[in-house]
Amino acid sequence: MDNWIDIAALNDIPRLGARVVKTDTVDIAVFRTSTDGVFALKDECPHKKGPLSQGIVHDNTVTCPLHNWKIDLASGKAKAPDEGCTHSYPVKVENGRVYLGLIEQGGGDVEQLVSARA
Repeated sequence: MDNWIDIAALNDIPRLGARVVKTDTVDIAVFRTSTDGVFALKDECPHKKGPLSQGIVHDNTVTCPLHNWKIDLASGKAKAPDEGCTHSYPVKVENGRVYLGLIEQGGGDVEQLVSARA
């Protein structure tokens, strides 16, 4: 993927926390684990659309603040016994900076990020 956007310094995302990147179509939660793993998910639990960015991060999981659903940070899938999935986005860290992969939409247009809160 060649379309990466610099969204924050790694240190701007607290360990075991998240920051939200807003696009013109979706909010994306960018999470940081205790071991500096970085993941990006649609900021919406598949259960009742709770804000995952406000959940508790543990290991490679976030627990939804509304009903305690556990969501895998890498895949966006709910952990058993729950079922469902939220969209995951490509993310990488280089030289202490976090980059989010831009996603191509149906017509081939690239979704533009309009602002980032970090």
